[in-house]
Amino acid sequence: MTIRVSVVIPHYNDLDNLRQCIALLEVQSLPRGSFEILVADNNSPLDIEAVAAAAGPGARALRETRKGAGLARNCGAAAASGEVLAFIDSDCRPAADWLEKGLAALESCDVVGGRVRVGRGKPGALTPAEAFECIFAFDIESYVTKKRFVPSGNMFVRRATFGTVGGFRGGVSEDVEWGRRAAGMGLRLAYGHEVVVEHPARATWTELKAKWRRMSLESYLLMRERRFGRLKWLLRSWAVLLSPLIHVWQVLRSPELEAPADRLKAIAALFAIRIWRFVEAHRVMWRTR
Repeated sequence: MTIRVSVVIPHYNDLDNLRQCIALLEVQSLPRGSFEILVADNNSPLDIEAVAAAAGPGARALRETRKGAGLARNCGAAAASGEVLAFIDSDCRPAADWLEKGLAALESCDVVGGRVRVGRGKPGALTPAEAFECIFAFDIESYVTKKRFVPSGNMFVRRATFGTVGGFRGGVSEDVEWGRRAAGMGLRLAYGHEVVVEHPARATWTELKAKWRRMSLESYLLMRERRFGRLKWLLRSWAVLLSPLIHVWQVLRSPELEAPADRLKAIAALFAIRIWRFVEAHRVMWRTR
């Protein structure tokens, strides 16, 4: 059977999640012979043989020694043979019809960004970080339709189109930068609500800070390339600081949380992380010249 889709999974030192992701790929509704699985390891402190063993006989393990998930994705894309590239992160759980729905959505556009559901614990027993993530972690529809970029943790694109746009950059917010290039070429970006993966919520304050520390640095490095980038960064930091006054109503109305206790936890985390991001934004700007 002809390989139609190449599934590309960037990976770094996360074998348990990688095994679960691949196990769900192996039971997709799309015939198994029509897609390949490429694991692009980003120079984990593991032998490539260990990564290959975790990936299983149905996947091919590659290694990208340069740091960055975007560069690992490029490595996988370069080795792909399918007409379509389906990007997914190693800690995501694809729905059983993920590939089938992604291909269907791609028929009417050039790039598809799929929905990301947040995995969470029992209502009423969420941590503040989990409660916050349930609402604010992945607003994919807004990213695609308003901000004009597609998060690469759940993304479908034809291999030829990816080659035309070029690969992901390293060291910056690669999804945003790639999306700007694609949109600037007139390509059609679309949100695929039925193209579903699940991502576990960050459960601790440490995990939440680590996420935003990385994103703040990458976002700043990209924004400072633009005209008046540093000034725009400062203005955005103040908008972030004031944003909880608006977003608290989103927490109160959101269907993502059931228990009142979880809503209170989400509000507490909302104020805490936005204040932390304000401070971090200034720290990043002054440390990164």
